[in-house]
Amino acid sequence: MKTDELKEKISLEQESLLKAKLNHAVAPLENPLDIKNKRKMVARLKTELNKR
Repeated sequence: MKTDELKEKISLEQESLLKAKLNHAVAPLENPLDIKNKRKMVARLKTELNKR
């Protein structure tokens, strides 16, 4: 994956995480562990970006 693709993926994941958090604040999510998994995915992608 190229650096530009990685940055795009990070922004999409962060947007998805924000939407999940907002939805969870309004009404409980069916699976709240999704928020945890999305947060960890963003961290993994940022770690990969920093390695480059």
